[in-house]
Amino acid sequence: MPFIKTIDAQDAEGFLKQLYGTITESRGKIAEIHKIQSLHPKSIVSHMDLYMTLMFGKSPLTRAQREMIGVIVSSENGCRYCVAHHSASLNHYWKHRKTIDRFIDDYTSVGLSYKDLYICQYALHLTRYPKDDHQEGWIQKLKEGGLTDREILDVNLITAYFNFVNRIAAGLGVELEEDQGEGYKY
Repeated sequence: MPFIKTIDAQDAEGFLKQLYGTITESRGKIAEIHKIQSLHPKSIVSHMDLYMTLMFGKSPLTRAQREMIGVIVSSENGCRYCVAHHSASLNHYWKHRKTIDRFIDDYTSVGLSYKDLYICQYALHLTRYPKDDHQEGWIQKLKEGGLTDREILDVNLITAYFNFVNRIAAGLGVELEEDQGEGYKY
């Protein structure tokens, strides 16, 4: 049960009711991460805009790489909600649940490309040590690993986004939906 009051779709009024209708129409259903923000509906809009831009907008990163970042950051932060949702999304691309489970346990054990290993290492480093004096060194390492400045920016933004949303989910007690995060349409 969430640690704060939330408003279900059947109890929503005004702008929130309209917003829930729009989300249900476009995504198929309301996620618990939306409901946790129901007392501040405009934050849902801003959150979804950022999410859609980073995860579905034009990027040199593949969709699988973006989901991979989401899973690795959420796993490091212990956010079961986001791990469940984004590992299901990653499975859409990898189509091998056992590999994803191994990735969650030890990302180095699944035969990632050199570039994807660097992406994961940087996402973990930034999550663990955001104040680290060695961030510039990591950027140089990513460049040497073949990442462009735009790819580095997107890895950084997605890592920061998941650190943000993990703290919403874990900090406010967002629970996984009964269907375990499956079945959203985009």
